[in-house]
Amino acid sequence: MLLTMTTTHRPATDLGFLLHKHPGKAQSFPAASGTAHVFYPRASEAECTAALLLEVDPIALVRGRASSLTQYVNDRPYAAGSLLAVAMGSVFRTAMNGRCDARPELAARAIPLRVEVPALGCPDVDLLGRLFGPLGWTVDAVPVPLDPAVPSWGDSRYVDLALTGELRLADAVKQLYVLLPVLDGSKHYWIDQDEVDKLMRAGEGWLAAHPERELITRRYLGRSRPLVRSALERLAEADGVPEEALDNALDPPVDVPLPLAVRRRESVLAAVRACGARRVLDLGCGEGALLRELVKEPSITEVLGVDVSSRALAVAERRLHLDTLSDRARERITLRQSSLTYADAGLAGYDAAVLMEVVEHLEEDRLPALEHAVFAAAEPGTVIVTTPNVEYNALFDSLPPNTFRHADHRFEWTRAQFREWGDGVGLRYGYAVSYLPVGPSDPVLGSPTQLAVFTRKREARWS
Repeated sequence: MLLTMTTTHRPATDLGFLLHKHPGKAQSFPAASGTAHVFYPRASEAECTAALLLEVDPIALVRGRASSLTQYVNDRPYAAGSLLAVAMGSVFRTAMNGRCDARPELAARAIPLRVEVPALGCPDVDLLGRLFGPLGWTVDAVPVPLDPAVPSWGDSRYVDLALTGELRLADAVKQLYVLLPVLDGSKHYWIDQDEVDKLMRAGEGWLAAHPERELITRRYLGRSRPLVRSALERLAEADGVPEEALDNALDPPVDVPLPLAVRRRESVLAAVRACGARRVLDLGCGEGALLRELVKEPSITEVLGVDVSSRALAVAERRLHLDTLSDRARERITLRQSSLTYADAGLAGYDAAVLMEVVEHLEEDRLPALEHAVFAAAEPGTVIVTTPNVEYNALFDSLPPNTFRHADHRFEWTRAQFREWGDGVGLRYGYAVSYLPVGPSDPVLGSPTQLAVFTRKREARWS
């Protein structure tokens, strides 16, 4: 099976630095299924092509201890799928990590790429566009006929695939690592919990926001319901935002920044500590990502997690292990199903309330109802709000233009729009407002997340 990657970035031979394979050499590497060969059919300043050819031993493959294949005659040694993905993850391991000591600025840059896979098992050609299109690829897929000499036989289940786009090489390799076996629809080895971890690492930064993430997860994990459930729960905690530095699909990350989701939680916790809150509301708590951090804070004596989704609350309860906590620890945390657009007397009297990545999931005409429920009816001493900065979206190479970071977002604000809303809320309900950036800050476009801290004025009341 064969895969080629071509670039016209100048000098194109820089592709050798990114892949850590010299363009002037043909190299062979042992693979679990046979031998992987890397060579360059073309290597000039204008255009460079790297080829990965996997030579499979079908007998050894079937007899392998970890193999899930039960017959010698099958298409695994010839059609791209999990065999090629595993070989790619091994041979291009450092490239997948996004590491290039010789050209670090090149590893961080999107370059023009063309990926060709001449034999890929994919019975549904339309699926190619649904999977690769949202990631910024242009898809060209030609069905392979069963026999060119007998056109009446029709097409086979295989396609000749070509992808073109402008991406970081590390992102491209990671997407291929996940999606090749997804398209093929089966794997050559038994699938266990380790596969969930691999999927999370390879998919971080793009999978959570992908419109077909459930389909990808199901097919990658062999439709194992416990594994799929575990993976989808973990994806639910992700940003759904393409990150600039992603984890390696096989190894722990090397010198990469903290994910934006972690930075956001840290910023919220810092704001909670700064206001001295002891009783805290997590409004729109979802599946408990922030709740887990709040209950670790020794200064916080009570945490109430609120969400409209009973399913999300059930997941949060499992993740917090409420059924196994001691009575004393269990008394510190409560989960409550409630809508944030209706006044709820049970939410009054808390020191602080957090709305972390919540407001953008509401229609804008419902925001006045949320404002009244939080700032007037609940009236906590401090309210902490985070939301995406839409200006920063231009820096995410894998995010198509004029699209939101998550399919459920109803809007995303500029920094000026967020300040206009925040200042208006403060004026209407008697809160002073301060604004903080979250995540790496661009001098022109700002930070990816914007945070506001509303502090109730003692001398003022809403009217």
